[in-house]
Amino acid sequence: MKLELFRVVQGTGRLGVLTGLGRTGQHSLEVPGCLLYSHCGTVPHLTQDTLHTLSTLPSVTQITLSNIAEHQEVLEAFKDGFKKFSGLHDTVLYCSLHDPATSFPTGHTTYKTVSVWGSGGRIELTVEKFMDLQKTIQPDWYQSMADGETWQTNTSRKRVRKSVDRTLAHLDECLLLHQKSQELEGVEIFGVVEGGDIQEERVRSARETAKRPVAGFCLDGLQTGSMDKALRTQLISAVTKELPDDKPRLLQGVGQPDEVLACVEAGVDLFESFFPFQVTERGCALCFSFDISPDPERAGRAPPAVLELHKETDAAGETQQNGDHIIDDQTQMTSFEINLKDKRYQDDFRPLVEGCGCYCCKNHQRAYLHHLLVTNELLAGVLLMIHNTAHYHGFFGALRGALANDKLDLLKRRVLGERDEQIKTKL
Repeated sequence: MKLELFRVVQGTGRLGVLTGLGRTGQHSLEVPGCLLYSHCGTVPHLTQDTLHTLSTLPSVTQITLSNIAEHQEVLEAFKDGFKKFSGLHDTVLYCSLHDPATSFPTGHTTYKTVSVWGSGGRIELTVEKFMDLQKTIQPDWYQSMADGETWQTNTSRKRVRKSVDRTLAHLDECLLLHQKSQELEGVEIFGVVEGGDIQEERVRSARETAKRPVAGFCLDGLQTGSMDKALRTQLISAVTKELPDDKPRLLQGVGQPDEVLACVEAGVDLFESFFPFQVTERGCALCFSFDISPDPERAGRAPPAVLELHKETDAAGETQQNGDHIIDDQTQMTSFEINLKDKRYQDDFRPLVEGCGCYCCKNHQRAYLHHLLVTNELLAGVLLMIHNTAHYHGFFGALRGALANDKLDLLKRRVLGERDEQIKTKL
């Protein structure tokens, strides 16, 4: 795995390509970019045939131990790894610890173990069991075991320090077992940077992790809702200064477009693409504009849906105040989507987004999606997931184009500023 940087914009925003992915080294992934989110190797609501009607899909599929750990005995009996077991072809497999779209109980971490939560309940993992799972899954790269339970409000400095120490100890043990394993030959390992909301501990974690022979870095405990957005950006900027330029940085638990833009500017390369799934589960469609076309008439036209957003998201998009800590509820609608269950769409015969080339927008109208949702038809999830996945990955393509052509500020105005101005004008 090798990161080739083409440009560094404003000192921190990185444009490049991650090459040499997979055991054969034939795959690559453009950065900034995102992984392909899956449940047990399957993108929710979509068959493999349906999924591959979408263009420009990421070359890396994310799976999680929280979904797979309980199937260890079956995979051991199968013997040929999870990729073949789940019928995945021509993709790079990345294995993380937790599912970013699902919350999990905290308070079950010990000095020697971490816990994941599957459909059957809690599964406690020692380093030895964690590494046995990796040998059974046979991913192309995986996240090291980590103590990531320090994102909650008012976590003590002592607990944060202990989290960093444990995570480094887990990494050292994982590396030792990894190097002894024939099954993991050619597999890459990512070290995990912890540290809660304490910059000193974040910097220490990054500095120490960078000393280890890892292929890249996972920035953990910074997920949406864990802390104030400005503080998160500050912590990421401090962390990335300690990390080598030639290795990728993957941010866990952040997916909203405004947050992605801020984190890319702070030096993040990779994201998890769970956000389209969350939007789909709410019965919503992504509709924010990211067009930075030089055509002034086209570039200045946001999708009509954008003008309607705040009427239905004012209440849902508000943050809850908890002392000095701001919490964004990830289950609530964001200002980047429309709620197709709303009665206003029952006779709206426009596509979800004007000009979108996905199967849903080319063949169906908002009124049809509204009908499918209110009648609980399974096709609703399929069509919404097709559109939301295509729209989200299109956003990342526009982001790379903006970095390449010095148009990042224009993209930010498209995604954030101009939309807000149009909403104010409409209201």
